[in-house]
Amino acid sequence: MDVNVKDPLYTLRHSTAHLMAQAIGELFPGVKYAIGPPIEDGFYYDFEFAAPLREEDLPRIEEKMHEIALRNLPIQRAVLPREEARAREEARNQPYKVALIDDLPAGEEISFYHQGDWSDLCRGPHVAATGELKHFHLLHIAGAYWRGSEKNKMLTRVYGTAWPTKEELDDYLYRMEEAKKRDHRVLGRELGLFMFSPEVGPGLPLWLPNGATLRETLMEFMKAEQLRRGYQGVVTPNIANAKLYEKSGHLRNYNSKMFPLMHDADENETYVLKPMNCPHHIMIYASELRSYRELPVRLAEFGTVYRYEQSGELTGMLRVRGFTQDDSHLFVTPDQLKAEFKGVVDLMLFTLNRLGLTDYRVRIGVRDPADDKYIGAEENWQAAEEAILAAVQEMGMEYEVSQGDAAFYGPKLDLMVRDALRREWQMGTVQVDYNLPERFELEYVGEDGARHRPIMIHRAPFGSLDRMIGLLVEHYAGAFPFWLAPRQIVIVPIADRHAEYAGVLRDHLRENGFRAEVDGRNEKMGRRIREAEVQKVPVMLICGDRDVEAQTVSVRRRGEGDLGAKTWAEAVLLLQEMARA
Repeated sequence: MDVNVKDPLYTLRHSTAHLMAQAIGELFPGVKYAIGPPIEDGFYYDFEFAAPLREEDLPRIEEKMHEIALRNLPIQRAVLPREEARAREEARNQPYKVALIDDLPAGEEISFYHQGDWSDLCRGPHVAATGELKHFHLLHIAGAYWRGSEKNKMLTRVYGTAWPTKEELDDYLYRMEEAKKRDHRVLGRELGLFMFSPEVGPGLPLWLPNGATLRETLMEFMKAEQLRRGYQGVVTPNIANAKLYEKSGHLRNYNSKMFPLMHDADENETYVLKPMNCPHHIMIYASELRSYRELPVRLAEFGTVYRYEQSGELTGMLRVRGFTQDDSHLFVTPDQLKAEFKGVVDLMLFTLNRLGLTDYRVRIGVRDPADDKYIGAEENWQAAEEAILAAVQEMGMEYEVSQGDAAFYGPKLDLMVRDALRREWQMGTVQVDYNLPERFELEYVGEDGARHRPIMIHRAPFGSLDRMIGLLVEHYAGAFPFWLAPRQIVIVPIADRHAEYAGVLRDHLRENGFRAEVDGRNEKMGRRIREAEVQKVPVMLICGDRDVEAQTVSVRRRGEGDLGAKTWAEAVLLLQEMARA
């Protein structure tokens, strides 16, 4: 969530998190409090309980929250000296609050918010009284490590949502119920797209035939568009010498997300399982001295990368440990930078439009000068940020700037996509990088015969192919548009004597580029049709005696029903039209 403490929703949800914490304190004396921030569409609070909290406890907690709200307790702020604040939390046996106080910089104001006889360490802001908190609902519980580290204690995280009106709360809860029906983990299994196996390992998906077809369809779409736009395909290995990633800065800045290093005693070398493709592409560019006439060089790869996400953060295809990026790195001259950046943004928008994801906002991530994770000179960052801002302004795009969201090597533009349920996803990114070319001493020979430094553009319109598919499954509730559906056409022969005709029709459709199959099982026709509908197949073709005699086929289209009998030529024209839509 992009937190805006001036947003009334931030204040409302932050206050509701405190209301929940007070209710839990009254119901479960001795509970230890950690943190309770607002998040997108709601809030959470982390607790340490003496006995496990259950989902069945949530209605009782919610009832207590309404009771406290009706008391209309004033919410008042108080500031305490550091030592007094620390002693107070120690006396209350609140170790997490003590740790938070210890983390606060010297001289920073330490404030508490009181509501009745309950209070919490907090910088605020909050509403004036608990009576303002009316429209909320507790959602579920989960485990969460203190400070996000597996080395620390596992706490209980309670999630909730809060809204200004009952109508907004009801709308959100409806969307949440609809989201359960669209859960890509459930639909992915039902539609035969992918699976996870504990024997293989958490966060490492196995793609089933239908899912592999869906992946290939997306990859073929992107490869064709990249070819049209002058990209060159490359392939790089999944591991590399650790020195490469030390030089790039990933070992310093990304080590917590990388799998443990692998040491080869015979070679006395250390290897990494690659978390990024960029250092490999840099090596391809650096393999020969380039002329300015060759630039821009656009290298593209569907490269699989590996990141050691914590097990508690793994979420189906949305957060995995091994995934494939539609990754590309462009090496450009300063004069080419703006045009190439705009070309990448155009490709990203073209891609989203083809996928039916037309509701999005633009977020530009810049560095936080107070954070030491960023590499490179001040003038490089300034030039990169100015280039991005100039490009989006020329394209007439509305955008917002988010400090601290830059990659460690350069600023970026992200497309924040809203799906059919208005949930927001970060999909598609483009980054401008002056710093890695500097680190790797990349060069090209300019028109003046001298050596010059290229600029890199990192780009991934899909972002993660795996995550994009998870999003598309939920966006379409598994009912993909015809061109994308892994099973496009199911041919249903009415009786065994029509099976040969159905097979010839299937082969004809495959020759015309369609994914067609015959369901010739010894089942009633109605059942086979219903199963194809459950599997969300876009088109069914039914053939019986009349069709064999007239060389036709009866067409049923998902969402429209029976379209009547059509000749093979008419059916192909209809399918071609559907594939273009």
